[in-house]
Amino acid sequence: MKHVYLDNAATTQVREEVITKMQEALTKNYGNPSSTHSFGRTAKTAIESARKTIAKYLNAQPSEIIFTSGGTEADNMILRGAVKDLGVQTIITTKIEHHAVLHTVEELEQSGLINLWYVQLDADGNPDRIHLKELLEKDDSKKLVSLMHINNEIGNKLDIASIANLVKEHGALFHSDSVQSIGHYHWDVKEVPVDFLAAAAHKFHGPKGIGFAFIKKNSGLKCMISGGSQERGFRAGTESFHNIVGLEEAFVLAYDNLDEEQEYVKGLKKYFIAKVKAEIPDAKFNGLSGDMENSTYTLANVCLPVTPEKGLMLLFHLDIKGIACSKGSACQSGSDKGSHVLNEILQEEDFNKPSLRFSFSKYNTKEDIDFTVEVLKDFTLK
Repeated sequence: MKHVYLDNAATTQVREEVITKMQEALTKNYGNPSSTHSFGRTAKTAIESARKTIAKYLNAQPSEIIFTSGGTEADNMILRGAVKDLGVQTIITTKIEHHAVLHTVEELEQSGLINLWYVQLDADGNPDRIHLKELLEKDDSKKLVSLMHINNEIGNKLDIASIANLVKEHGALFHSDSVQSIGHYHWDVKEVPVDFLAAAAHKFHGPKGIGFAFIKKNSGLKCMISGGSQERGFRAGTESFHNIVGLEEAFVLAYDNLDEEQEYVKGLKKYFIAKVKAEIPDAKFNGLSGDMENSTYTLANVCLPVTPEKGLMLLFHLDIKGIACSKGSACQSGSDKGSHVLNEILQEEDFNKPSLRFSFSKYNTKEDIDFTVEVLKDFTLK
């Protein structure tokens, strides 16, 4: 059976070079980085080298890179710390952020620790800049704005430099969940005045269970996990050395090959959009995912002209055919509440139709897309 993996926004295939690097760390450099003997010093040196490498590519300082278990932990560390340590009283975000952000800020609000305000969205799912400005000027409370760079479901690309400058003009802190962005777009934290970022290695062909937070120097954030002095005192616990060197290798390869691989994956998405429009003309692209300029080149979210009843079998049908993707319907039966993102932006006529997210990588081919669209066409038009 043919196997087609088009769920790269969920996780990516690990590069062979990364696996080799991690195997070496597991078999040879197994010392505890906190130990003072040569085994420990070797591991510690490699960790600090990885920190410097990442900082260099982001135009950050090494001390501003804190290794975490992934994007979710980084988001939690930043948002909770901003309230606890920095005295943030109001968090401004949208209702289509990743749940790592949404659930965290909702819990902070329910605990009575913050005011939580949501920026209005336009029909495509973009934050309303004028409304954001109004919220920033609403009162004198200390504010943090949290807006993701790339939406993980519909691929909308935030004009992050413009938004960051607006936030800074109003004296607020700015955090961006950049998990779908780092490793896919060039970043310069001096040009884009962010205070905090979150990243995860498994989104750019690295291992799962490792990521990092960018925390601007002298931010005032303090320890999140107590018990040791690791990670500049932010995060106690023995470092996941093999994962950190794997992250570094994936990060370097992502950026050293970025222009070439970006162009290749862009071509795949363009091809996918054209094929869907030609073969399933009544299909729609959710958000701005069908717009190559204003959405990420890595994914497309498609609403298919299928009844809700038939749509229940769609993902199962694709899986049987060997195709991996993600569902994104706004309304599903049973305990599944569907996509909170599509719930916010879909028109009533499309609300109950099945939507799917297809996400692409350097390992995909046009043949993968031909096969996938043919399967979708057969299912949809039967």
